[in-house]
Amino acid sequence: MKVGIIGLTKSGKTTVFNALTGSSAQTGTFGVQKANLAVIKVPDGRVDFLSGIYKPKKTTYAEISFVDVPGPSDAAASSLGGTQTIDLIKGVDTLAVVVRAFDNGSGDVANPLKDFQAIESELIVLDLIMLEKKLERLEKEHKKDTEYDLIKKCKNALDGEKPLRDLDLDEAETKSLSGFQLLSLKPVLIVANTGENASIDLTALKEFAAGRGIPMVDFCGTIEMDIAEMSPEEQSEFLEGLGITESARTKFIRAAYELSDLISFLTVGEDEVRAWTIKKGTLAPQAGGKIHTDIGRGFIRAEVVSFEDFRALGNMAKAKEAGRVRLEGKQYEIQDGDIINFRFNV
Repeated sequence: MKVGIIGLTKSGKTTVFNALTGSSAQTGTFGVQKANLAVIKVPDGRVDFLSGIYKPKKTTYAEISFVDVPGPSDAAASSLGGTQTIDLIKGVDTLAVVVRAFDNGSGDVANPLKDFQAIESELIVLDLIMLEKKLERLEKEHKKDTEYDLIKKCKNALDGEKPLRDLDLDEAETKSLSGFQLLSLKPVLIVANTGENASIDLTALKEFAAGRGIPMVDFCGTIEMDIAEMSPEEQSEFLEGLGITESARTKFIRAAYELSDLISFLTVGEDEVRAWTIKKGTLAPQAGGKIHTDIGRGFIRAEVVSFEDFRALGNMAKAKEAGRVRLEGKQYEIQDGDIINFRFNV
């Protein structure tokens, strides 16, 4: 999964990027047209547990890529930036919109809900411009077909200031639109960047997000950035001292996975214990193909045990004795935390 971090100038995007990734990208560089990139390993207690059992040569966690999309230059026509910036946004799977919820001392009172709506409006306008051009071409070519009807449907929604992610699109329609890289179709998560002391009231933003079904996390970017630079042991002690049960990174990752309908299945052995990220609803052959195309092509059966059953019984042998290891066929939908051994033949 690739997450793009976007936001208005001085919202603290790069601070949030550093907090989530443990990076040390320079903050306060307003208008600099350079993206910050980072890849993090997704913390997973299941992988930790299985590695303790199998003691493999290699332990591989799922990964998330982050792009801290640069803000607009002074000359940019868009509040999101120029063409290069928009192209970066098009290339991500999920958008994390950072809104300022702290007093920056300038006298400019923060309004996180207004800031989010400004960004969403910009995404809608950019999509509308693209689809209007496409409709014009289709009309000139007299191609008023299924694609035309779909684009018209999307344009009407955008005209009504409705982002495309809120449209009830079926699988075929979503696939048809994938080539356009539409910005308002991407899943969105709101990150409210709060202050160290008194922060802005988030009630209106939370009510808006809940009403629209948009996940939201709020945390102090500057504090979380300091936490991200600590060792795991220091992080645990610090969070415990504050009475915090989990870090902002953990909350963000969970929200991003749920938003993007992602789950993880696990493979185990003495060579490697590994988490594999797939879309919810993925069938067993396609999940096997994620490991190697031969597994998907020559899929026979999948030996499956849930992580919870494995943990309760202690090892694979006992899980088999208890009848908890199942043989599943081609129509089996992989569940989060499934431990799988694929049988295949090519």
